[in-house]
Amino acid sequence: MGIAALVLWLLTAVGGFVLLGTWIAKGGAHQPTNSHLPPAVVFGHFLLAVVGLILWIIYLAVDTRALAWISFVLLLLVAVLGLGMFVRWLPVYRARVEVDSGPLTATSPPAERNFPVMIVAGHGVFAVTTVVLVFLAALGVGS
Repeated sequence: MGIAALVLWLLTAVGGFVLLGTWIAKGGAHQPTNSHLPPAVVFGHFLLAVVGLILWIIYLAVDTRALAWISFVLLLLVAVLGLGMFVRWLPVYRARVEVDSGPLTATSPPAERNFPVMIVAGHGVFAVTTVVLVFLAALGVGS
C-alpha cells in the first residue's frame, strides 16, 4: 500500500509541477495582480507536498509509523490548500469558456487561465487517491 501511495504521490507531483510551471511562466508569481491564486498559498502547497513526500519516502525506508502519520497530516494540509486553489480556479475556467466564445476584452487574463483542464483534473484525482492510500497505509492496511 505504501509503494502504491508513493507512485500516486509522484504522479500527482508531476501534474503539480506542470501547473506550477504554467502559473510561473504566465506571470502568476511575478505579477500577483495577474492571478486569483495568492503566491503564498501556491508555494505553501508546493512546499508542504514536497516535505510530506520526503517524509513518506523516509517512512517507507525505516518503517516508523509516526512518519506515516506526520506525512498524512501534511498531506491533509496540502489537500486543503489545493482545494482552496481549485475553488478559486473554477471561476477563471468558467470565464475562459465564456471569453473563448465571446468578444475579446482588453484586460489580461489571470495566469491560471492557461492551466490544461486535463492536468487539473488528473492532479485532483491522483491527489484524492493519494490521500486515501496514505491514510490506509498509516493505519497499517496491506502491510
